[in-house]
Amino acid sequence: MSRFIEPAPEDIKFQKLYAEMGLTDAEYDKVIDILGRQPNYTEIGIFSVMWSEHCSYKHSKPFLSQFPTSGEHVLMGPGEGAGVVDIGDNQAVVFKVESHNHPSAVEPYQGAATGVGGIIRDIVSIGARPIGLLNSLRFGELTEPNNRRLLRGVVSGIGGYGNCIGIPTVSGEVEFDPSYDGNPLVNAMCVGVMDQEKIQKGTAKGIGNKVVYVGLKTGRDGIHGATFASEELSDASESRRPSVQIGDPFTGKKLLEATLAAIDQPELVGIQDMGAAGLTSSSSEMAAKGESGMNLYLDQVPVREEGISPYEMMLSETQERMLLVVEDGTEQKFLDMFEDFELDAAVIGEVTDSDRLKLYYEDELYADIPVQPLSDEAPVYILEGSQPEVDNKKYDYSKEDLNQVFDELIEHPTHGSKSYIYEQYDNQVGSNTVQKSGFGSGVIRVEGTDKAIAMAIDGKSRYVYADPYNGGKEVVAATFRSIISTGATPLAMTDCLNYGSPENPEIYNQLEESTRGMAEACSALSTPVVSGNVSLYNENRTASILPTPVIGMVGLIEDVNFMDGLSIEADDAVYLVGETTKSFAGSQIEKLVDNEVSKETRSIDLGLEYSRGMDLRAQLIEGAVKKISPVGRGGIAVKLAQLASFHGLGLDVALEIDGEDLFAENGSRYIVVAKPDQQIKDAVEIGRLTESGFRIKTRDVTIDRDLAQVAGAWEGAIPKCMTSVD
Repeated sequence: MSRFIEPAPEDIKFQKLYAEMGLTDAEYDKVIDILGRQPNYTEIGIFSVMWSEHCSYKHSKPFLSQFPTSGEHVLMGPGEGAGVVDIGDNQAVVFKVESHNHPSAVEPYQGAATGVGGIIRDIVSIGARPIGLLNSLRFGELTEPNNRRLLRGVVSGIGGYGNCIGIPTVSGEVEFDPSYDGNPLVNAMCVGVMDQEKIQKGTAKGIGNKVVYVGLKTGRDGIHGATFASEELSDASESRRPSVQIGDPFTGKKLLEATLAAIDQPELVGIQDMGAAGLTSSSSEMAAKGESGMNLYLDQVPVREEGISPYEMMLSETQERMLLVVEDGTEQKFLDMFEDFELDAAVIGEVTDSDRLKLYYEDELYADIPVQPLSDEAPVYILEGSQPEVDNKKYDYSKEDLNQVFDELIEHPTHGSKSYIYEQYDNQVGSNTVQKSGFGSGVIRVEGTDKAIAMAIDGKSRYVYADPYNGGKEVVAATFRSIISTGATPLAMTDCLNYGSPENPEIYNQLEESTRGMAEACSALSTPVVSGNVSLYNENRTASILPTPVIGMVGLIEDVNFMDGLSIEADDAVYLVGETTKSFAGSQIEKLVDNEVSKETRSIDLGLEYSRGMDLRAQLIEGAVKKISPVGRGGIAVKLAQLASFHGLGLDVALEIDGEDLFAENGSRYIVVAKPDQQIKDAVEIGRLTESGFRIKTRDVTIDRDLAQVAGAWEGAIPKCMTSVD
C-alpha cells in the first residue's frame, strides 16, 4: 500500500482544487474529456503546470507563429532547448534567452542565480559548451530602498553563479523605470559553441530504452513554480508562492561536464534539462517529440528527504538536473560515468509504445495520461485587443534648460556607467574574451580559430508602449545595430517577451502589434528567430510593467584579428551618420520633463536600417572607420557623453540642429569615429576628439563642461544611489 493519500477525484471537482493550481473550469473540463474520466490529484497537478502560460504559451502562441524561423544559417529553430546556427567549418553557435522575473521578485539572489543556471543547462543539453553570458535587467527607480535591495540581490546572484561555474558575462543592458517597482525583469542569455555532428534533441524513442535521472536529489523547492510565473504578483499569489529554488553552481559545473561527456556517447538517444515544471515537462515533452510513451518509477527518483510524494516529485523544480534516454542495456555505463563526476544518478523509467505517460510509486499507478494532448493540446486563447488612441502631443522642449536636462540624464542610472554591475561579473574567464561589458556588444573568440561571436541583448520598452507596432521593429533594429558595430554579420536572434496580463485588452494589443513589428524586422534584417521565451502577467500591485520585448542576437566575425589595435584617440574625427528628426515619443527627455510616455507613432525604415548597418560594418572591417556607436536612449548628447567618459577622451563638436534635437531618439543613427575627411555614406563630420574638455554646440544651445565633470557624473550614476541609507 502506498503511504501517500490524495484527495479523491470527486473532491477535487467539488472543492475546485484545480483552480488553486491555476486551471479554469473550462480547462478542467477539457482534462476530463482527454482522460475520459475525472483526474486524480497528481494528474491535475501535471496538467496545471504543463498548461500554464509559462510552459504552454496559451495567450502568445498565435503571435509566435509570425516569426521567421528558418534561414541560410539556421540548423535548428524553436522547439528544442535552444536555437542552433551554422558558423562554418562544421561548427555551430547555440543560444537562447530566458526570464526569471517572478522568482527574482520573491528572492532576488536565488531567482537570478537559478535563471543563469537554467539557461546554461538549456545550451549544454543541445551539446554546446557555453562561452558567454548576457543579461537584460529592469528595476524600479533606485530612489526606492526595495529597488536597491532587488538590484543588489539580482547582481550578486548573476555573478555568484556565473563566476563559480566559469563562464564569462560579457554584455548586458539595464534600465530603471517606476513601472518595474516590485516586479523586476531578469532575462538571462547564454551562448555556446559546438561541432555540428553533436547536436542533440530532447527526444524519447526506442521501445525499452531507459530513462536516466542525473543531478541534484529532488526536493520540494519550486513546486508549482511554472504556475506562479504565470500569474500576477498579488496578495493571493503571494500565499501560493513556491519555496525558492536554490542554485548550486558547483554541482552545475559538474553536471555541465558530465552532460557534455554523455553527449559524446553513441548510446545517448535524447537529453533535456529539467527546468520549468521539472520532471513533468522533461518527461512528457521528450515522449511527445519521440511519438512514444514513457513509464516512470518514482520510487527510484533520488530524493532529498523522506516522504516526498509523486505529485511533489513531478512538480519540483529542484535545480541542476537532467533527464536522459539511453539505449537499453547501456544504462550502467552512464551511471558509472556520472558516479565519476560525483553526481547522483538513477534509472527511473523506460520508453514504451503506449503513447501514455504512466507514473508508478511502489507498484501503484499514480498517473496515466496521454502524452500528446498533455504536451501539445493546451488551450489557446485568442482575445480581442484594444488599440489606444494616439495622443497627438505637441512636443516642444526648446524652452527647457537643456543644459540641466543633459546633466540630469547622464547622472541617471539608466544612462550612467554600469560598471557597478558588471565589475561584479567575471568577464575574462576562459581567456577568449575580445570585447567585454562596458560599451557595446560582447565579442568572444571561437577557440582555436580566427573567428569570433558577437553577442548583444537589448530592449526598448518605452518605444513599444508609445507605438507597439513600430516599437517592435525598433527593438530588433537596436540589437542589429549593436551587432554590426562590432564588425559582425548578424546571424539570428532569440527573444524574451515580457508583458503584463494579456487579459487586459490594451496589453493584449501591445503583445499583438509589437510581435507583428518584430516579425517584419526579423525578415527585413535577415535575423530569423531560433529560440525564445514568453513571460506574461508581469504586474505589481497597482499596474503593469511597460511592454518589454527583449532581443538577444548573435553575429559572426570571420577574422577577429582586424580588431587588434583598433582604438580611438585625440584628433580623430567624430561623424554623425543619419538624419536627426524630432522623435520624442518614448524618449528619455519626455520621461524626465513630462513624466509620461505618450502614445505617438514612431517611424522606422527597415530597408535603410539594413543597408546602412551593413555598409558601416564593411567600413569598420576595411579600416576606414575606427569606432561605431549607435545613438540610443537619451539621443546624441547622452551618446557623446558615454563615448567620451568611457574612453577618457574629450570632444568638441558642432551640429546644425536645434538644441532639443540633441535628445531626440529616432532610429538608424550612429556616432562614428574615424580619421578626418573620410567619405562615409550618410555621414556628416561634426567635430574632433580632444585630450580634454567636453563641448557640444547646436544652433541655439551649447553644452560646455570639463571632461572630469561629465565622466564623474556618468561613472557615479549608480554608486551614488546604492550608497543611500536604506
